[in-house]
Amino acid sequence: MFKKPIWRILLISFAWLLSLGGLVVLMSFIEIKKAEVVCKEVKIYIPGNQYFIDKEEVESILHLSSYTLVGRRIENINLHDLESKLKASPFIEHAKVYADMDGIIRIEISQRQPILRIMNQFDQDFYVDKNGLKIPLSANFTARVLAVNGYIEEPFNGKVDTLHTQLAKDIFKTVSYIRQDSLWDAQIAQVYVNESHEIELVPRVGNQRILLGNADSLAVKFHNLLAFYKQALPQVGWDAYKQINLKYANQVIGVKNTKADSLRMKAALTDTTKLKKDTSLIIKR
Repeated sequence: MFKKPIWRILLISFAWLLSLGGLVVLMSFIEIKKAEVVCKEVKIYIPGNQYFIDKEEVESILHLSSYTLVGRRIENINLHDLESKLKASPFIEHAKVYADMDGIIRIEISQRQPILRIMNQFDQDFYVDKNGLKIPLSANFTARVLAVNGYIEEPFNGKVDTLHTQLAKDIFKTVSYIRQDSLWDAQIAQVYVNESHEIELVPRVGNQRILLGNADSLAVKFHNLLAFYKQALPQVGWDAYKQINLKYANQVIGVKNTKADSLRMKAALTDTTKLKKDTSLIIKR
């Protein structure tokens, strides 16, 4: 094997040394240039259609009402501290603060997205976001989300927190499922927790309560409910039942409304027993 000439090795080493030196000089130049950059403007970006936080609120959090950052050297501004102040807000999920070489400080904010509002039995009122975290209400904005009330023991200390009780986790799971389906998202108007700590759904169409129980087998329960809507209710009317019980596997229990027409109820029994191949309908008077 032939060895490389010594002059070639020296030439390659010199080239690497020269490149490294050039990089150090360039970085030093950038640092010097950066140290001379003065803040000319502060730009705030808040994407989305939820407005818990607006630009005025951001300016208030960072004490920017008089634009105290404009005119100061970027190197004298603690961008990390500004970012930390924003992240301390319960309505902000992510915050990023950075400056460019043009002297513009850019603030990018991602807000928390609530999917339900809980009113517990201790008269505490709070939102739960898409990640299952509790957040307080806002004085600036009221989110149009499903309201949940009743015998709910989930506590709230006024700060961002996780869900502690199994019931609250079941509520979150149920509402998340409803939101993912356009039909149920439009049909379910409210969620209620009864004295037995079971989940009930209040529909927009119809006066009956839908007894869900817990959040187990949600896909099966809502499939059975859809079959019930398609096959039973069109024949007896939307006011025929005061409760639709979906608690039990492969079984729909319709509790008769005493004000409904009993003749129509009897006429519908032969067809509604075939809601599903392995699902039965039980009518209670």
